[in-house]
Amino acid sequence: MGKVIAIANQKGGVGKTTTAVNLAAALGVLEKKVLLIDADPQANATSGLGYDVESVEKGTYQLLEHSVDVKDAIVDTSSPGLKLIPAHIDLVATEIELVEQEERESMLKKAIQPIIESFDYIFIDCAPSLGLLTLNALTAAHSVIIPIQCEYFALEGLGKLLNTIKSVQKLHNKELDYEGMLLTMFDSRLRLSNQVVEEVEKHFEEMVFKSVIQRNVRLSEAPSYGENIIKYDATSKGANNYLSLAEEIIENNK
Repeated sequence: MGKVIAIANQKGGVGKTTTAVNLAAALGVLEKKVLLIDADPQANATSGLGYDVESVEKGTYQLLEHSVDVKDAIVDTSSPGLKLIPAHIDLVATEIELVEQEERESMLKKAIQPIIESFDYIFIDCAPSLGLLTLNALTAAHSVIIPIQCEYFALEGLGKLLNTIKSVQKLHNKELDYEGMLLTMFDSRLRLSNQVVEEVEKHFEEMVFKSVIQRNVRLSEAPSYGENIIKYDATSKGANNYLSLAEEIIENNK
């Protein structure tokens, strides 16, 4: 049975899509069958894996309105073991269109049900908001990864996200669990980075991944070439960080 993991934080710029793309790719390299669902209207995960966002005809939008079968929305990527359900800017309209629907927060869960068995891991890259798209992702997921950047406002807004997760657990998805909190954009030379790590570990203890994603130029360059970090530069610090996170997740799910 595959595990569905949402990657969520309503703050933008915390390394959410970077994590979705590179963690999915790292698990693929480690011979797992992985699917990445781009549920962010910015469609950065789609373009980051080399797809032209404008040409997407079957993707998350069609999946949410149940106008396409999930198997027809899946595309191959050039990364071993990794498949993608792409996004298009149309996804913006979903928030409005779903409001009228019954069980609107369960649309994604129903749509992906038939393929969960076919993958080891299914990641959902959430939009940087707590709207209906993120609600659908959290309702469909078994667990959630929360990326937290090692910067001054790191913990701001985290309470709101944790409350949203709590109410999803109560109302829509009793099984939803925390996969872990992931510290991103860590710079060991900065006192602030180290303070954030201490603060997060003090507050959340066991919930924090041992793997930390360091600041890395190669990591920010890779998406502009439509490649994940392992394909772009397998020897980089970024690639090593995500491979170590992938190994930690495999270990935690044994």
